[in-house]
Amino acid sequence: MVSAGGSGPVRVLVVDDEDLMRAGLRMMLGTAPDLLVVGEAADGAQAVRLAGELRPDVVLMDVRMPVLDGVAATRELAAGCPGARVLVLTTFELDAYVFAAVRAGAAGFLLKRSPPELLLEAVRTVAAGEALLGPSVTRRLLAEFARSAPAEGGAAGRRALARLTGRERQVLELLGRGRSNAEIAAVLHLGEATVKTHVRRVLDKLGVRDRVHAVVFAFDHGVVRPGP
Repeated sequence: MVSAGGSGPVRVLVVDDEDLMRAGLRMMLGTAPDLLVVGEAADGAQAVRLAGELRPDVVLMDVRMPVLDGVAATRELAAGCPGARVLVLTTFELDAYVFAAVRAGAAGFLLKRSPPELLLEAVRTVAAGEALLGPSVTRRLLAEFARSAPAEGGAAGRRALARLTGRERQVLELLGRGRSNAEIAAVLHLGEATVKTHVRRVLDKLGVRDRVHAVVFAFDHGVVRPGP
């Protein structure tokens, strides 16, 4: 595994306000030769500053921190340091902070009690440009979005939607309902390779970084609405 830049190990910035948690994460990440901890931050403001200086590939981000919390820090990183993929660390899987962080631009989340091998694989997955959320979790995210706020897409989003073909619109709707590529292929009677191509085109046309944020887009622009 190499960094997003194409060479060398994946560069990781560890962000947590607890000294012991940062030390533990650094120790776990240090066991993998393809991962490199380039810095540590104790709050979100420090994380944003260090990310600008160190240009990490992945930011392991706690959500509940002083000065600037992980949600606000994720939002700033998405705007100012888009090359840094944020992996949220949380104590509770359905923490409201997690949903807010994903909406702000995080690539996924991981429970703090996860075993070391899962942490290492999660960092690699996010560094490779994938989102770390399974279809079942995506469905729960959609349900949470439906409860928390009404759809309110802007003009730019509507223009992006207009660029989708009819088939791509179908794919987006199924993505928004948390369907896997295999499930989309079955519903639309397509091969999985064809579905992957459609998904990539949808992401490119909408200007979103991964399928999780396609779900957020689909809800915010009324492509998917609360219901079965």
